[in-house]
Amino acid sequence: MQETLDLKQTINLPKTSFSMKANLPQNEPKWLARWAKENLYGEIRAARKDAPVFTLHDGPPYANGAIHLGTALNKIVKDFIVKMKTLEGFNTPYLPGWDCHGLPIEINVDKELGPRKAQMSTVEVRRACRKYAEKFVDLQRQGFMRLGVFGEWDKPYLTMGFEYEARIAEAFLVFLRGGYVYRGRKAVYWCIHCKTALAEAEVEYENDRSPSIYVRYPVATDPATLDPTLAGRKLWVIIWTTTPWTLPASMAVAFHPEFEYVAVGDDDPQGEAYLIESRRRVPVMEATGLNAPKILSTIPGRRLERLEIKHPFLDRKIPGVLATYVTAEDGTGAVHTAPGHGREDYQTGVQYGIDIYCPVDESGKIFEGLPEYVGKRVFDANAPIIELLKIRQRLMGPAGTLEHSYPHCWRCHNPIIFRAAEQWFINMDHRELRTRALEEIKKTRWVPAWGEDRISNMIAERPDWCISRQRVWGVPITVFHCLDCRKPILDADLASHALELFRKEGADAWYAHPEAELLPPGAKCPMCGGRNLRRETDILDVWFDSGSSHYAVLGHRPDMPWPSDIYLEAGDQYRGWFHSSLLVALGTHGAAPYRQVLTHGWVLDAQGRAMSKSLGNVIDPQEVIKTHGAEVLRLWAASVEFGEDVSISPEMLTRLSEAYRKLRNTFRYCLGNLYDFDPARDCVEAGQLEEIDAWALARTADLLDRARAAYAEYAFHKVYRGVYDYATVDLSAFYFDIIKDRLYTAPAKSLRRRAAQTALYRIADALVRLVSPLLCFTADEVWTHLPAPELREKSVHLARFISTAILREQISPLHAQRLENWPRLIALREEVLKALETARQEKFIGGSLEARVVLAVNGDLLPLVTEYRGLLRYLFIVSQVEISAQDVEGASATGLAELSVKIEKALGRKCDRCWNFSEEVGKDQRYPTVCERCSAALKEIGG
Repeated sequence: MQETLDLKQTINLPKTSFSMKANLPQNEPKWLARWAKENLYGEIRAARKDAPVFTLHDGPPYANGAIHLGTALNKIVKDFIVKMKTLEGFNTPYLPGWDCHGLPIEINVDKELGPRKAQMSTVEVRRACRKYAEKFVDLQRQGFMRLGVFGEWDKPYLTMGFEYEARIAEAFLVFLRGGYVYRGRKAVYWCIHCKTALAEAEVEYENDRSPSIYVRYPVATDPATLDPTLAGRKLWVIIWTTTPWTLPASMAVAFHPEFEYVAVGDDDPQGEAYLIESRRRVPVMEATGLNAPKILSTIPGRRLERLEIKHPFLDRKIPGVLATYVTAEDGTGAVHTAPGHGREDYQTGVQYGIDIYCPVDESGKIFEGLPEYVGKRVFDANAPIIELLKIRQRLMGPAGTLEHSYPHCWRCHNPIIFRAAEQWFINMDHRELRTRALEEIKKTRWVPAWGEDRISNMIAERPDWCISRQRVWGVPITVFHCLDCRKPILDADLASHALELFRKEGADAWYAHPEAELLPPGAKCPMCGGRNLRRETDILDVWFDSGSSHYAVLGHRPDMPWPSDIYLEAGDQYRGWFHSSLLVALGTHGAAPYRQVLTHGWVLDAQGRAMSKSLGNVIDPQEVIKTHGAEVLRLWAASVEFGEDVSISPEMLTRLSEAYRKLRNTFRYCLGNLYDFDPARDCVEAGQLEEIDAWALARTADLLDRARAAYAEYAFHKVYRGVYDYATVDLSAFYFDIIKDRLYTAPAKSLRRRAAQTALYRIADALVRLVSPLLCFTADEVWTHLPAPELREKSVHLARFISTAILREQISPLHAQRLENWPRLIALREEVLKALETARQEKFIGGSLEARVVLAVNGDLLPLVTEYRGLLRYLFIVSQVEISAQDVEGASATGLAELSVKIEKALGRKCDRCWNFSEEVGKDQRYPTVCERCSAALKEIGG
């Protein structure tokens, strides 16, 4: 008797509340609120409190402006590492920090205060700077938290924190006590707009145009003493410069001791002669129009030392000096030397005992010299000095211009100068500081590896560290001066008394208290015994501030020991934070503050251009979040090779949104087919899995191996690519497609269906943990939808990675042995699918279930195909498969030499339940509209 039955009710259709549409911009804030309410980060810390510690020390971003894509990339990649290490079982705290002192904040506060600043005390100005920094710390904190970055956001470290400021001052006193610190008059980078010295890390190079002139200096020494052939002639030295404004400070002319110089002139024995490096003779004559065709004499460079030369327009005699930095690649081979305005010039001045003369004030105005240029700013003085040279007949040829790379201030982006001024320095060669730094660099792992050479070269070539700045918003240099003998007192114990005030009041105490309260009782000058002492007014370089972060943050609690396991910042920090941290650490601890250093590149647009408002190519991370969600921004960070410069564009974000959708649907497929699955009750034994289920678990284990290895290399792009390919190729396009029939049509509690569900559960459980460092919102959402939450931690971020050994234990020895057949089976499937697609395009069939596949097989493929005869229809997703060892008429050749394929119409009628075609449909009187498989399933369901 025929039964009336709603067949749809007998199909195990997927059921899940895990939405296909993520609505990330709307749902991510809900997850953030949930995590905050549940104190998830606190629970993670508690759960790992007894685990081995892994410390990523956060480099402090500057508290000025909103977050941008560069800082977003930085924080996301750090979050990947912290979450990855947490899932590996480490105790991995993340204490974010901010760099709060420095010139950009002070300049912006100056603008906000305007004329009011003149009536304010130093302490009041500093408080305004603190308030400004606090505003941007809060703004950036919210931006970073919105990205899903876990950390101790409620108590970050701030370089303007009272305890931190005290530790900066304490670190300085360690250097002072160790004899590294000295005060001297040296030429340093100087910004005339910001009116302060600059560190190497605060200098950027941009193309600029400078004047290019040749100037002749008269030689006062009798030319005959150089060579008798020059007797009776007037001798000149020609120099070339692109900084005419430095000529008032010209104190010597440098020659290379190994170069050969020629005196050139004409046939007149009473005429003029000019000294030029021999290889530069022709270029100089062409550039200046000098008519001196005859080489009168050849003179070795070392003979020109102590040559007496006259300044071109001042009443000053200057010496000839020797210097190996003189080049013959351009210029004249003779270099005008101004020790007050050049690093190499300064070194030469010290070597020869020449006055370090600098007639330029802090704002760049020349305050001493001739009326033609006194009172002018240096760059404005170029033109009148060139005109003065013309009038004095010291200019050779026409003035030109040169476009070249010139140093600029990275804050105000204006050209800078070298300027000699009294500054505080750390001696790079005291106690072999430079040598020890180079040794520590070799002990550190650098990723990419070229980072080792980069920072080594910078350390090897850098001058002494200028640590003083002429501003107020920072940590003061805690030194006192004796007003009686006018000398600085380099006594660390004298300044230590002030540090306790710093801990209570911050560094403002240095300015708020009189000297008597900053000094210990009875303090006096150790040199003259005077008691009239004044405090230093310069502040420390902000790179000393941030470079002290390891000293201030690490080693003060059990879960954040010194040194850090890892530092991670952009490539500019080789001359910045990586650099200053290393030097401070050598002074305070005698070793590097990091075991490994990672570098990420710059964020560029699709054309490889830096983002700028003028180009209109800036992408605001907040706008990306509003449109796509933070998860897509995290996926972008995971998809790029962050060690290099990386690109981003709206088109890339659209593609990544599609990639995210595919990954989400992979999880949705698993969850939808696990709605009635209880892993404690329904998991089947390894030997009860079907072979394709074992294959899927093996592929998952392989993925875990590759991804865990990539995580260990911090190669997150390999994790992303591996997961994406696995999800779209191995799962969605293969395994999911094949098991759909079994999941939907087999009886709900049947072994065949439970086997597939067991595999799906283990795949989803392993995969969600694997991607959780990258897709933190989605992974936790998936986690809450997995069956049997009581068996797991309440958040995926409290969990551990699944061991590949556990997955492989779910594969029986027999299945493991037979998995070697699957590459050939997959290749077979690909050829059949090509034939089916051709038949579909030719309208011979609609869906693949309308097909009957005839395989003409020979050679080594025949035994394999015969062995897997019962699986093939499911592998190909067709209704019937026939195997022939003979040639089949109408069969088409394939990419496999042993295989030809023919597509025919499926035999029989279509089953109303599973949609397969079968000749058995109609033979069961009880269920006449279904095939033999569904008939058996319905009887099992009905009991």
